[in-house]
Amino acid sequence: MKVLGIGCHPDDLEIACGGTLRKYFEQGADVYMCHVANGNQGHVVIEPDPLAAIRTKEAEASGAMLGAKEVFNINVGDMLVDSHDPAVMDAVADVVRYVRPDVILTHNPQDYMQDHVETSHIATNASFCSGLSHRPRKYEPFSSFIPVFFMDTLAGVDFQPTHYVDISAQIETKLGALRCHESQLKWMFEHDGIDFADMVKTCSKYRGYQCGVAYAEGFRPYNVYPRYSTKHLLPD
Repeated sequence: MKVLGIGCHPDDLEIACGGTLRKYFEQGADVYMCHVANGNQGHVVIEPDPLAAIRTKEAEASGAMLGAKEVFNINVGDMLVDSHDPAVMDAVADVVRYVRPDVILTHNPQDYMQDHVETSHIATNASFCSGLSHRPRKYEPFSSFIPVFFMDTLAGVDFQPTHYVDISAQIETKLGALRCHESQLKWMFEHDGIDFADMVKTCSKYRGYQCGVAYAEGFRPYNVYPRYSTKHLLPD
């Protein structure tokens, strides 16, 4: 099985589905991670170019901890993510063609910031475009209609999961991967007074309460024709 997570910023997948990605890996799946934005605006002191380089290294370290085979960086600047940009669409579609995933995890189309919303649209549209033969591409078309699951919003606001993954055995690895993003955790604590690792753990515990386990992550399927599947695609 091949799993592709498409997140916006370098830490978004870790926040919303890091435990699930690790569980996929532990169950033998090939896991791939892709972030569309480079995170270059995520600090009040570090300048954008050096910050983007820092965050790329943090994403690679985090991906290794989660078991990802590769971490792709589309390298769009923060607040510039645009689902109508054909170059970005084709770049993400080429990631899909390269990975040829059985399932994609991405942002909910309603989220707290525009970059996340645009990334959700990019992920679903690029997965469709990956099967088109006459788009600019590096790899052979992948004509499968790939099932997509939307992952939780930040702090779970206005998101009601229909599917849950028990990550009780993966919670510490999820938090360890999140802590690889040191530039963000330090900045959010110093700038906003937020212990972000604790917040993420609390949200995972809250989802766990909802489904009767210690820690969980919640998802909803992208319910459009023809992306349904008879297979159980989330890890048990």
